Amino acid sequence: MAEITRPDPKILVIRMSSLGDIILTAPVFRNLKAKWPAAKLEILVKPQFAGAVSRNAFIDRVVPFKGLLPTLAEVNAAAYDAIIDLHDTPRSRFISLMAGAPVKLRYRKASLARRLFVGLRIPSPVLEKHTLDRYLEPLKEIGVPVFHSGPELGDWPPSGDRAGLKPGPLKICLLQTAFLGDCVLTLPLLKKIKEVFRHASVTVVTRPETAGVFSASGLAAEIIEDRKKTASSRFAEFGRLVSELRSRNFDAAIIPHRSLRSALMAWRAGIPVRVGFSTSAGRALLTHKVQFSWLLHDVERNLSLLSPIAGDLAAVFPGLKRDAGAPYSKEDRVIAGVNPGSAWPTKRWPPERWARLIRKLAAAHGGRVLIVGGPGEKDWNAAIEAQAGPENCLNLTGKTSMTGLMEAIRPLKVFVSNDSGPMHIAAALGVPAVGIFGPTTRELGFFPYGPSNRVVETPLECRPCALHGSKRCPRGHFLCMRLLTVGEVFRAAEECRKGHRKATEAQK
Repeated sequence: MAEITRPDPKILVIRMSSLGDIILTAPVFRNLKAKWPAAKLEILVKPQFAGAVSRNAFIDRVVPFKGLLPTLAEVNAAAYDAIIDLHDTPRSRFISLMAGAPVKLRYRKASLARRLFVGLRIPSPVLEKHTLDRYLEPLKEIGVPVFHSGPELGDWPPSGDRAGLKPGPLKICLLQTAFLGDCVLTLPLLKKIKEVFRHASVTVVTRPETAGVFSASGLAAEIIEDRKKTASSRFAEFGRLVSELRSRNFDAAIIPHRSLRSALMAWRAGIPVRVGFSTSAGRALLTHKVQFSWLLHDVERNLSLLSPIAGDLAAVFPGLKRDAGAPYSKEDRVIAGVNPGSAWPTKRWPPERWARLIRKLAAAHGGRVLIVGGPGEKDWNAAIEAQAGPENCLNLTGKTSMTGLMEAIRPLKVFVSNDSGPMHIAAALGVPAVGIFGPTTRELGFFPYGPSNRVVETPLECRPCALHGSKRCPRGHFLCMRLLTVGEVFRAAEECRKGHRKATEAQK
């Protein structure tokens, strides 16, 4: 093991490109600072990335690459205690080799293994490791424990001022007009806004079918419905909303929805502070752009929108107010729930598998299984009910309001769903949730939030094939769903239920 004896070592990390790979180095710097809080940490990057990298809270200085020999001279003049090469190219190896630092480390790039796999489809165990895991491996050689193994909120705060908000009570607009699941995953952001700005009045702009999610949180002072899907004229509806927002004189708009329409609406309404993601189609209309990372869960991505104006961004789902209670009684013996449908056909696990799963759940727990879904999924779910046996099911497809759906899910012991909105409702309510993922993957950040929840998926090189799913499998085989067995999903449901119960008992 290499040894660093100074309590304030000076360490250079080499990762010259690309921006995505540089972003992945953040946990390396977090762990180094945790080991040596007084350490001076620097990074060598290409000049075009210097501005973005300088925002990292744990990097003390950015060293722009100025050519091989000038950079080597600068590295030697800096007298580093250690150099960690996370690039592993001939150029980075030369700089590390010729530098005078006593400790030199290098990560293993596995270039040959990648070429053999891409060119000849020869697999290698080396490729099973994520790049980030390989970045962290050299730290073991200098005795640095890995407490931070992934990207975290606050790694890359946005540049600029602290949003320039006026003092005193604020009027804030939260714009989220996406799908049901997206709205559920926005609830922790709404909760954090109310925590940071205790006297703020927060108005939520959302679609009529998702308004109940936000009203159940009890955190929104007002909900404005965006009827963009049902209005006779989208242009007239847009104009109406702009007029409503302008009349309320909002101080700031927080926009998790990455659409041009949402950003344009906030801009046309004259809202002075407009915070959204750097990948938004309307980013040119934002006053503050926050780095968008697929490596964060969507809950954490949404929370990062407050990074220009808030410090601690940790949050949990707010408590959702009870309505009139579950739309069934104890005599119905409902113990588990399923959501077999989705707006996207490729997100739907085959119906005969759902039917077999329902029978296994009912037999294992001596009760009935709740089936939920929207009005457009009545035929799909009815066919599943018929195969599973009506005696094993309580089919409420298309029979509940949004608040009714939440109350139907709340008492369940476990909930199994395709990658869609009800899965996130279950997670938000603290119900153990299992997500069945086919065309999408957990890396996109929309998996059920919470340590006890599970994702069941098949590792295929063609996944993900789409961000939201599609009407048909692009390759025609639909293996991402067909290879998932009933046994796998049932075991995940049982593990999820038992894990949640143990965690709950441990908290008592």
